Amino acid sequence: MPILDDLSFEFFSYSAEQTRRLGIHLGGYLRLGDVICLAGKLGSGKTTLVQGIGDGWGTLDPVTSPSYVIVNEYRRPDQERLFHLDAYRLESAQDAQILDLDRMLAQGILVIEWAERIQAALPAEHLWVQLEATALENRTMLFSPRGARYESMVFNLRRKVYGVF
Repeated sequence: MPILDDLSFEFFSYSAEQTRRLGIHLGGYLRLGDVICLAGKLGSGKTTLVQGIGDGWGTLDPVTSPSYVIVNEYRRPDQERLFHLDAYRLESAQDAQILDLDRMLAQGILVIEWAERIQAALPAEHLWVQLEATALENRTMLFSPRGARYESMVFNLRRKVYGVF
């Protein structure tokens, strides 16, 4: 594991519920045009984190994995949108561009599972979250902000979880 810089945030989760709760906190910070990129192997907790993000953001619909449909769209009562993209079956960044990521970003928030598969299609500024299963229920999550908006988001998330920094 690399040495963390001052902007990154590492979180150890000891249960799916704890992962979901962290996602709830993160979801509360999201606004139009935000991009959250999730990377990690099967079973690393990506969808569980997104379920929490959806709850914290305010969707009334249950968040499910978009593995077969590629993109799920969730709405809040105010009609704002959250797009949940699963890039596992995409072959390249070009495949992602066909999905019209720019339109999704103009209309809502984009959360991408398997983001490492389409890195070339991602905007320069985003929040990168690397997830790893370290035991049956345990997960390690490393939040790496790319851009001032995401630096602020990670700072606020760290403060919310651990107190004043």
